[in-house]
Amino acid sequence: MNIAPPALPVYTQPLCPGEGYMWTPGYWAYGPEGYYWVPGVWVQPPAVGMLWTPGYWGWSNGAYLFHAGYWGPHIGFYGGVNYGFGYGGVGYEGGYWNHGVFAYNRSVNNINIVNVHNVYTKTVIVNNNYSRVSYNGGNGGIRAQESAQERIAIHEQHFQPTVNQVNHEQVMRADRGQLASVNGGRPNTMAMATVNDRRANQQQRIANGISSGQMTAGEAARAENRQAQINQQVHADREANGGHLTQQEHQQINREQNHASQQIHNEKHNDEKAPR
Repeated sequence: MNIAPPALPVYTQPLCPGEGYMWTPGYWAYGPEGYYWVPGVWVQPPAVGMLWTPGYWGWSNGAYLFHAGYWGPHIGFYGGVNYGFGYGGVGYEGGYWNHGVFAYNRSVNNINIVNVHNVYTKTVIVNNNYSRVSYNGGNGGIRAQESAQERIAIHEQHFQPTVNQVNHEQVMRADRGQLASVNGGRPNTMAMATVNDRRANQQQRIANGISSGQMTAGEAARAENRQAQINQQVHADREANGGHLTQQEHQQINREQNHASQQIHNEKHNDEKAPR
């Protein structure tokens, strides 16, 4: 790939859903139709003591190559990319493991102490004018190089992204609203509280559309009705399967949410297409 990924979008981190979840920042992935945004999301690590090293794009031998993220006991090199929320380009200042329990730094994480009790506050200097460049090397890329400590981390025992993380990326790949060519660098879904938590995200987008004036009351009502129908289907499927969804049902719900996502996007931007 000889086209650099877009700039990182600015977004708000959702509230941490509970103890044991760790923040994995959003990133640009690449598919048949170009770059698409994989939202930042809270996930559960594959094992106690594991930390997430984000993936990054790097220029090498005349092309941009993606270095996939991984779980390990220490944070490795992630291109010097400032993903925010503790991932400032080097290491991680969002928390640490303390006797088998993860402690969260409230200065960079969105934490509700009602849901999460093991917290502390350590000031992290945040430069609001930091670069949103999403790649290392090449034209205009970040010029960071891995340190000796980061090289050591590469050779430690690693865990690949969890099944939930892989599914998360695949779902976003199928949502046209995540394509940079469609959203102009502002994805429909920038961050999520948990994997598959699209229902809450869609509701928030509808609310934002009303408050910004991008959606009329009628458009919002239709969007709400679509979400209600999807929610009813999820409820019925769960009732029929002992509280769970089958893989086929998950795929069907994701397709319907993708369609609903695109409709919300169209209704929020239909004024831009109207004749003047």
